[in-house]
Amino acid sequence: MRLGLIGFGAIGSALLPMLERIGVSPVATLVRIERVREAPAGVSSLAAFLMARPTLVVEAAGQGAAREYGPAILGAGIPLVLASVGALADPGAERDLRAAAEAGGARLILPSGAAGGLDALSAMAASGPVEVEYTGTKPPLAWAGTPAEAAFDLPALTAATTIFEGSAREAARAYPKNANVAATLALAGAGFEATRVRLVADPAAKGNGHAFTARSGGSTFSVTIENAALPGNAKTSAATVGSLFRAVRNEMGPISL
Repeated sequence: MRLGLIGFGAIGSALLPMLERIGVSPVATLVRIERVREAPAGVSSLAAFLMARPTLVVEAAGQGAAREYGPAILGAGIPLVLASVGALADPGAERDLRAAAEAGGARLILPSGAAGGLDALSAMAASGPVEVEYTGTKPPLAWAGTPAEAAFDLPALTAATTIFEGSAREAARAYPKNANVAATLALAGAGFEATRVRLVADPAAKGNGHAFTARSGGSTFSVTIENAALPGNAKTSAATVGSLFRAVRNEMGPISL
């Protein structure tokens, strides 16, 4: 496998040693020009990145990078693992990525990220209409740099506070670094508009919590996960890195699990 990596921040740098344990190192890492020296096989242009001939690319740089580079990578016939699933909440981005994947004959691979139970949710949705309600809970400072910072005095919160309620589409677009789970659940289940989302800032939270309930007909199931935050990035669950590793590993061997 010739792996290409987009981004070398908290996610990319945590993913690298996991990949090295299974004998995989990036043939190119696409980063901003000022970070080229610190990234493995660092390059700062898409042209140079594609010249390295990756056979699988992992995006770990945010929704902007997914929109900017994803169509060209998929159009070149290269499968793309998308960490920033929330980019698909933008109808234009979703259209462009889908069209490029079809034109290039490549797969857009959506990892589970910090979520769980996606297989059961997808199976339920395949059987009929499904209702999904999701709550994402993080410490107040994990919401810094988001619309919540302007609406609430985050450092002063003393109790769990709902900072957002709305659709998964609204959540993913307003909180691009915090609501990828909402987008993933929407794509697996009821869709962006029908998936209801509540985001909570809780000073008692020790990490990032994700809970959802799905209902269809007479069936109901719930999933609750408490994830440690990724060191160096309070907005992201450590499990996100593991899900990217799993996606790469599944592309390597004869068994996908």
